[in-house]
Amino acid sequence: MSRTLFGTDLPVGLRVWDGSSAGPQDGPALLLRSPRAVRHLLRSPGEMGLSRAYVTGGIDVEGDFRQALHTCLDYVRTVRRNGVRTLGALPSLLPLGVQLGALGLPPKPPAEEAGLTGRTHTPGRDRAAIAHHYDLGNEFYRTVLDETMAYSCGLWTSEAPEYRPADAQRDKLDLICRKLGLHPGSSLLDVGCGWGSLVIHAAERGDFGPGRHPSARLRHLWGGCGRGRSLGR
Repeated sequence: MSRTLFGTDLPVGLRVWDGSSAGPQDGPALLLRSPRAVRHLLRSPGEMGLSRAYVTGGIDVEGDFRQALHTCLDYVRTVRRNGVRTLGALPSLLPLGVQLGALGLPPKPPAEEAGLTGRTHTPGRDRAAIAHHYDLGNEFYRTVLDETMAYSCGLWTSEAPEYRPADAQRDKLDLICRKLGLHPGSSLLDVGCGWGSLVIHAAERGDFGPGRHPSARLRHLWGGCGRGRSLGR
């Protein structure tokens, strides 16, 4: 049916809550757990629908998650490009949609989704978006980050088994300090760097004099992590 309607086959296996299945039997499979998941996908095709269905538990992936995600997004782009090829087949899908419960009112967005209003990229709207995604508290970030509290990529300089993500972060920060040519007496302005891992690292190395992180609110969070207070920054 996917080839008839959209000119392309299903790229991954599909398993539905009623026990039916379609698509390839080898490789990752997309698990549809409820009619609500189908409504999310139909009402918001693409990344938004997939994200809403996944966050609400309506879909899951069996097998390689990354491969399934990229494959599904490629499929959605192909469907959008091809469009519906056989409009005459759509009436035959209505009974199937009713049987599966896929037709109905649009499901509500998940509670975790930001409820933003107003024009895009105004200072107030952007501030609200940033706060929604990042103001989750230090305890949350401690569960997913190492003790450096740095959330950008690290620089892996060793394959030793005892070499940890925190070591890769420190090696990255060392490289940045060297490239900046920091030395005692230098000034360093840290903008948009989360918990200020670069300023803290450079201060611990004794690379510069005054260090500044421009956000008083982030300085408070930084101090809550313990290291900032010990440096008096």
